Amino acid sequence: MAVPAPIVSRERLTALFLELVRIDSHSRREADVARRLERELAALGAEVWFDDAGAKVGGNVGNLLARVPGGVAAAPLLLCAHMDTVVPGEGVGPIVEDDVIRSDGRTVLGGDDKSGLAIICEVLHTLAEHRIPHGDIEIVFTICEEFGLLGAKHLDVSRLRARSGLVLDSDASGYLFTRAPAANRLEFVVHGLEAHAGMAPERGINAIQVAAEGLAVMRLGRIDEETTANVGLIEGGRAANIVPNAVRLRGEARSHDEAKLAAQSEHMRRCLEEAAARHVVTRDGTTVHARVEATIARDYESMSVPDAAPIVQLAFRAAAALGTQMTSAAMGGGCDANILNRRGFQVANLGTGMQNIHTINEWVRVSDMVQAAAVITEMVRLRGTGAG
Repeated sequence: MAVPAPIVSRERLTALFLELVRIDSHSRREADVARRLERELAALGAEVWFDDAGAKVGGNVGNLLARVPGGVAAAPLLLCAHMDTVVPGEGVGPIVEDDVIRSDGRTVLGGDDKSGLAIICEVLHTLAEHRIPHGDIEIVFTICEEFGLLGAKHLDVSRLRARSGLVLDSDASGYLFTRAPAANRLEFVVHGLEAHAGMAPERGINAIQVAAEGLAVMRLGRIDEETTANVGLIEGGRAANIVPNAVRLRGEARSHDEAKLAAQSEHMRRCLEEAAARHVVTRDGTTVHARVEATIARDYESMSVPDAAPIVQLAFRAAAALGTQMTSAAMGGGCDANILNRRGFQVANLGTGMQNIHTINEWVRVSDMVQAAAVITEMVRLRGTGAG
């Protein structure tokens, strides 16, 4: 007969989550929330240390790592979440409405990923409070996840002994995300030719116009069930009365299929180059063509953890023991799990229930966070009995 995990403290979990979201922690500025988490983990008997990732990426703190010793000879379990939030994320004023905590509409809530941080801390509290036998638990709270997964990329893994675990950084509660796309980072600089916009516009090539023509025919958004693409930043021009000679576009392409990812990235480059080819001007005996500089670089690799993997099966058994359903699924975003799975770990991404992330309408359901904490607690208990 399955033994249910001890009841997670909803009040304690909620209180810590509300405290964490009120601490500003944009990417590269996570020191304040890191120090708060350091105190929380130390009070739970964890050994806590920081690596030098912050210095490597220009931040004010490194990744926070911790180990909670266990008294059972079980394989260590890794639990990971990230400390940074996207903009606008300063001065968060959460609003509590029964089971829902939401942003007040001025900023993001920061549930991405402070829900994960709070859940992991609550798991540790529950284990200690109910004296549940377990093996060592290793914690990684990363910086700069929202800025190219830089914390995970620069994570010092030399002192970590765990080789499997969970990342808590996705939306849908009750889902274990085992597949995620690879992503290319795209940067295009469209070069035109400057001229006076009123006196001699025909002597110039408007780089913004060239870019607009390319964007107008570019496939963006949801390309197919495996592939997405976006241009999210455009910079260019010097003044309204100068024909702009350059414009920079930054975007991304993602896909679960390598061939589709390559094809989409090439399509985006080609759209701009074909637009540039239509713009040429001869000035003072010199012919100038619009041109495009393209930089296409891999941001992160895909991840794929089979359902037969021990960590996935452990999550399924824990959910079943609690009388809930756990479903493995693919997600459209990347996270620290993409990096960790390429660095010698086998980790899946557990949903925390955060919704409308990266918007000022972000919200999270407390009961979803409680459920995630209960599932992880049961995973730890099962692993401590040798079942994981």
